[in-house]
Amino acid sequence: MNTHISQVKQYCNSLVSYSRRKTRVVNIGDVPLGGEHPIRVQSMTTVDTMDTKGSVEQVIRMVDAGCEYVRITAPSLKEAQNLEVIKKELRSRGYTVPLIADIHFTPNAAELAARVVEKVRINPGNYADKKRFEEIDYTEASYRAELDRIRQKFTPLVKICKEYGTAMRIGTNHGSLSDRIMSRYGDTPLGMVESALEFLRVCEDQNFYNIVLSMKSSNPQVMVQAYRLLVQKLDEEGFQPYPLHLGVTEAGDGEDGRIKSSVGIGTLLEDGLGDTVRVSLTEEPEAEVPVAQTLVSRYNERSSNIAIPEMVDYPINPFAYTRRVTNEVLNFGGHQVPRVVADLSLREKITPASFFALGYHYSVPLDKWNIADIACDYVFVNDKSVDFDIPGTLGIIYAHKTWLNYKDTDRSYPFILANDYLAGVEKSNQLNFIYACLADVSLEFVKKIKTDPTVVLLIDTYHPHGMAEQRRLFVELIERDCRVPVVIGRAYRDLKADQLQIFSGTDIGGLLIDGLGDGVFIAAENCGSDKLVNETAFNILQATRTRISKTEYISCPSCGRTLFDLQETTAKIRARTSHLKGVKIGIMGCIVNGPGEMADADYGYVGSGPGRITLYKGKEVVKKNVPTPQAVDELINLIRDGGDWIDMPMTNGN
Repeated sequence: MNTHISQVKQYCNSLVSYSRRKTRVVNIGDVPLGGEHPIRVQSMTTVDTMDTKGSVEQVIRMVDAGCEYVRITAPSLKEAQNLEVIKKELRSRGYTVPLIADIHFTPNAAELAARVVEKVRINPGNYADKKRFEEIDYTEASYRAELDRIRQKFTPLVKICKEYGTAMRIGTNHGSLSDRIMSRYGDTPLGMVESALEFLRVCEDQNFYNIVLSMKSSNPQVMVQAYRLLVQKLDEEGFQPYPLHLGVTEAGDGEDGRIKSSVGIGTLLEDGLGDTVRVSLTEEPEAEVPVAQTLVSRYNERSSNIAIPEMVDYPINPFAYTRRVTNEVLNFGGHQVPRVVADLSLREKITPASFFALGYHYSVPLDKWNIADIACDYVFVNDKSVDFDIPGTLGIIYAHKTWLNYKDTDRSYPFILANDYLAGVEKSNQLNFIYACLADVSLEFVKKIKTDPTVVLLIDTYHPHGMAEQRRLFVELIERDCRVPVVIGRAYRDLKADQLQIFSGTDIGGLLIDGLGDGVFIAAENCGSDKLVNETAFNILQATRTRISKTEYISCPSCGRTLFDLQETTAKIRARTSHLKGVKIGIMGCIVNGPGEMADADYGYVGSGPGRITLYKGKEVVKKNVPTPQAVDELINLIRDGGDWIDMPMTNGN
């Protein structure tokens, strides 16, 4: 589907230069949000809200780490009442951070909290509805009656917020859309948007505008599409330009959580969307703060003055995933999964041991290569020699001059600069990697590569707004009907592991989310081990759902509603199931998002009460009230019964 650039501009100011979306200013205590104010960082407590001392101490740690807003769950009236006690203690200790009450299912708790804290978050999927996974055939009259019921239930909170100067976030969660929304719009980004707009219309009818909006999902692709569609709908229907709270729900822990969050949040920040960020990790909340700060710090100084050529048409639908159509060149493009190219060009010497970090292990006794699920597909060695037998699934990429010495060696391919390619240097008759930046993509260049069935482009950028420049390069190819496969290359230097994961997740993941790219090449000098860089590439592909190479965990961050130790339980489940390639396992601390997010998981482990777990297959309950000590074993049995279990592979110690 082609989408004209004038339509696309409704969701962002520009696709080729950095320009932050201008929004209303929302006053949240003494830390205003939106407008010209910086992108704010926030997080959420994990301590039981009734534990006043524990909550206060955790809030202080979060604020000291750089948190600008703190959210605290209030699942019932007693927790909402205790927010006042927590706030009073924080103020007495000199902490004035705005507090946000997180509400699900309980309007009376919201109405009380709105008189106490600076902001209330409500979930339109469960504020006035209970989810029963029922499909209902509404008439227009019956649907209107439902909206009237919501208005009656929600209006009292709006009036209280208006009276007390309390801000509100209307926060849609993909995992907890109401049966009404699901019946009319399905499990879609449009359904997420309409869920929020139903409540927003009530607010605007009451002349209440101190509002923040969010569209969260555990699937970064869905999340990005929903936020873009939300902005377009706000403009189309004449709503105020409300600020956006960005987040990926249930991102998980470790590198998975960081990369998944950067793919979703970073993609939107690149287009100037987002006014506050929460990174949801299954870790201590203060650990979320530096990740969020790293994400937003790139945009504090991002210039809008360094131009990239404008586009007449934008041929990519930003609201639905469609992979760019490409030719198949060996195992690139066509229906092939995106390939991973590793970089060993800075090594002094290449030996079999050099490949160990890239997913290849050589067994001397068996004289065999063992190949892991996250073994790279190609290795760029530049001008180094590879004078030993390589694994049968691996290709070696040499600088062109060096390749001339290896051109008769099986699975050896040249790396050719764009100008040298145009000059007519000798090529492989199977596969040639042509290195190009946007400036190289001339009419002459495109005309030549279009008719060459051996070409795979390896693109790069040195532009400060690099993702936009590479997106512009893709548009150039699409407009000229050039179906050459493209490997997205990015180079980094002197970064910490977190920074590498976050920056590359944004830069590369944002293109993959839009169906652009047939491979990934991360060149990382002094950014960590070869193993880290290789795993980062695979994790980006996993997060964008473009290549699944391992078990996926949809794991929520802890909060005051959590009914078991999420970090410990996630680690136990990982230890038992991490070999189940392609299986998605949801690990939810409570019932709020559990059932809905189970729809995106194959199996679910959800807290249902103190010491009790409910197990799901898809969104169907299979076992209720399983005692926590037996729950992981029962989850394994459920996976076995579902036919998705394989035994853990034996290792040979290498």
